[in-house]
Amino acid sequence: MSDLFRQSTTKKKNDLLSSTSRKGGDAENIGSYSAKDIEVLEGLEPVRKRPGMYIGGTDEKAMHHLVAEVLDNAMDEVVSGHASRIDMRLEPGNIISIRDNGRGIPTDPHPKFPKLSALEVILTTLHSGGKFNNKVYTTSGGLHGVGISVVNALSDLLEIEIARSRSIWRQTYSKGKPSSKLRLQESATSRRGTTIRFHPDPEIFGNSHHLRPALLYQMARAKAYLFKGVEINWSCDPSLIHANDKTPLTARLHYPSGLMDYLSDQLVDRPVITENPFAGEAIFPNKQGRVEWAVAWLGGDESGDEVGWISSFCNTIPTTLGGTHESGFRQALTRALKDYGERVGNRRASQITSDDVTGGATIILSCFINQPQFQGQTKEKLASVEATRLVENSVKDHFDHWLGDHPQGATQLLEHIIARAEDRIKRRQAKEIARSSATRKIRLPGKLADCSSNQADNSEIFIVEGDSAGGSAKQARDRATQAVLPLRGKILNVANASVEKLHANQEISDLILALGCGRGDVCDPEKLRYDKVIIMTDADVDGAHIASLLLTFFFQEMRALIETGHIYLAQPPLYRLTHGAKSVYAKNDKERDRFIQTQFKGAKNIDIGRFKGLGEMLPAQLRDTTMHRDKRTLLRVRIEEGENVSQFVTRLMGKNPDARYAFIQENAPYIQEVDI
Repeated sequence: MSDLFRQSTTKKKNDLLSSTSRKGGDAENIGSYSAKDIEVLEGLEPVRKRPGMYIGGTDEKAMHHLVAEVLDNAMDEVVSGHASRIDMRLEPGNIISIRDNGRGIPTDPHPKFPKLSALEVILTTLHSGGKFNNKVYTTSGGLHGVGISVVNALSDLLEIEIARSRSIWRQTYSKGKPSSKLRLQESATSRRGTTIRFHPDPEIFGNSHHLRPALLYQMARAKAYLFKGVEINWSCDPSLIHANDKTPLTARLHYPSGLMDYLSDQLVDRPVITENPFAGEAIFPNKQGRVEWAVAWLGGDESGDEVGWISSFCNTIPTTLGGTHESGFRQALTRALKDYGERVGNRRASQITSDDVTGGATIILSCFINQPQFQGQTKEKLASVEATRLVENSVKDHFDHWLGDHPQGATQLLEHIIARAEDRIKRRQAKEIARSSATRKIRLPGKLADCSSNQADNSEIFIVEGDSAGGSAKQARDRATQAVLPLRGKILNVANASVEKLHANQEISDLILALGCGRGDVCDPEKLRYDKVIIMTDADVDGAHIASLLLTFFFQEMRALIETGHIYLAQPPLYRLTHGAKSVYAKNDKERDRFIQTQFKGAKNIDIGRFKGLGEMLPAQLRDTTMHRDKRTLLRVRIEEGENVSQFVTRLMGKNPDARYAFIQENAPYIQEVDI
């Protein structure tokens, strides 16, 4: 039995091998993949094969990154204290040259590669350089030893000149390989530093991409701002500046105040919240580096606050995607401002977030740290965990002192940030209401007597004060197209109420749900459930006040409904004049007197009845005078062009009682009668 099993197994194996052989699947040719297919790229071949791994692509942005790598090396010499000047020139034909007056790259033989100079090792070998420890550079932008070698690999021409030890050496390269030997050009010179002149290889970048003078000039300018002591001399061939390009042909870039000069340049003709920007610098403990910053909070007008931005750098490298140093800076500002709010007894400060604090601010942040970690070779985001703690602790102490030293500015800033926080909360709540619009039929307020029509066209909602008026209006309405929402007394004045109070107010919540179009930035008139929103209040002082509060609400929270002509004021009568079988209704005292002189001229014993409110009117009277489409009078609410309505509403309905009192005093002489 066992022999039979072994024979069967052997036969199956032979059949399988035979089948494989018939299909041409021998060990050497399976999938045409063998050891000879394994490539080993040496030197700078990996860079030319896969440039995107090193500079993020082969587009125009990547081409400019080559310039940034060379400029960063020059700035490292400046930051370390060995250079003070950088010359940068753009030449015709996509050629750029950068020169510094630093120490110069060593040209003596490398101890590990005695046949090669240190210069050639640096230019032709990945991960070579003097920045892997803190002996040569305490802080630097070049960290991986690939920057200048990548530039060499992706250039079809690179000329380098070294002025060092009273000698000038020169060598040329092409596509990552030396095209000449390192030669001594001059001796007994007083010059020093490194000059690199290169041309990006069209085989890599194509012929359609070009180095842009405006981008390079801005790059040089940013570096000059970041280090107070550096002087960067920019020049460009005149043939490269087009008619609409405002880039200067030559410029000496030197900014003694550093980031403050940068901030001042960005804030020209822009409104700010505080007169004095928050700017300074701090040294990290244990010689771990330092941080500099300059911040200003932007103001705004009726259209809202200006949008701020943050520009951050680490070791003069622009971190366009932010990182841990930005996180620490945001946390420092937020913590300090919350602590200040607590000290001055402003409880609303507890609701602010870092987005509220920095969203409307112009921030320039620059830190210098030892051995920073970036995400990717392009270094667009700082990933060093310790940077968050170092920046946060250093900046918070300074911001605490700044707030204490500028009490007026600190108060203005705190109120501004709180207003942003309340606006954010308001928008979030409005979005929550908008998201629930699909189920609004289920969630409609209990007091709402809705119309039977499901179409917004030709339908309308009456907003009335109190259950009594609501009862009369519900009986007087056309059930098919007219809805009634009674409110309880005077609603909240939204112009001086906090977001929490507004959100907690039941009457306002009912109104928002009934209309179904959202509020604030997400208010959409297209989603309004009715064509007309009619404010129907008593024809007396209290009714006018309630109407003013409702109009304030619509102006602040649903302004789009006013702008699209959906808000109306009903005109209910105040008086009923009767003589015999004849009855007329008057909206005010003036109309009452006119009717007595015209409609009832010569009549005696006219019965003049004054309505105390809509709730006292019979449903038939309310329908015939105020709600019937053919008999009523409606006033459409609109915003007059050219008037600063926001300022007017804030003055009358806002938090400042002195402004309201001043308005009353100014306009009191024009009042003829007061209804008390």
